[in-house]
Amino acid sequence: MKKIAIAVALILLCGCKAPVHSPAPAATTHTNNALPGPSAPQNFDYYLLNLSWSSEFCYSHRSAPECGRHTTFVLHGLWPQNSDGTYPQDCSNAPGPADPAQYSDIYPDAGLLEHEWQTHGTCSGLSADAFFQTARVAFDSFRVPPQLAQLNTQISMAPSQILSLVTDSNPSLPASSLALSCGNNYLTAVEVCLDKQLHPVACGQVRSCRARVVRIPPP
Repeated sequence: MKKIAIAVALILLCGCKAPVHSPAPAATTHTNNALPGPSAPQNFDYYLLNLSWSSEFCYSHRSAPECGRHTTFVLHGLWPQNSDGTYPQDCSNAPGPADPAQYSDIYPDAGLLEHEWQTHGTCSGLSADAFFQTARVAFDSFRVPPQLAQLNTQISMAPSQILSLVTDSNPSLPASSLALSCGNNYLTAVEVCLDKQLHPVACGQVRSCRARVVRIPPP
């Protein structure tokens, strides 16, 4: 567990870290009518929605205020991706949202929100508010499997079993649109590949966890 904590810390030093937010339990489909339109060309192929497992972040950030919530999956980011495995970053100097606090449910850390906008959002073709509204719709459309939401002791499962739990709780998400991220055989994230209208699409070259068994500590 110490090794994964160090790995997560190194990732955070490079830029991204995971905020905490409890997903809405009932929504399982994406609503196109809720999505704002682009204000510029969308020069990427699809979005990667990264949902981090909170205990792996909070293990090395126990004093973080959001970690007292003991949530399950947390929103790391909604990232523009290309089918060839590349991804755009830092596409412009456009300012972030005028009122970051209105997105505190998904990004309680204003500094992190600004980082996600600058690194990923500026490549989305959306205004700042439209980008975070889209991220919220995508995140709130994910239902946490009850077996993981009610977890109170560490369990171990094959990656395919974890993704089966996800598809069982999210019938609109086929297995081809999902990838599992792990480190040192610990669950770190579930990733969902979505088109620009937030419909699930095949993940292409997104790499999934190759461990035979993954450990899942409780939130």
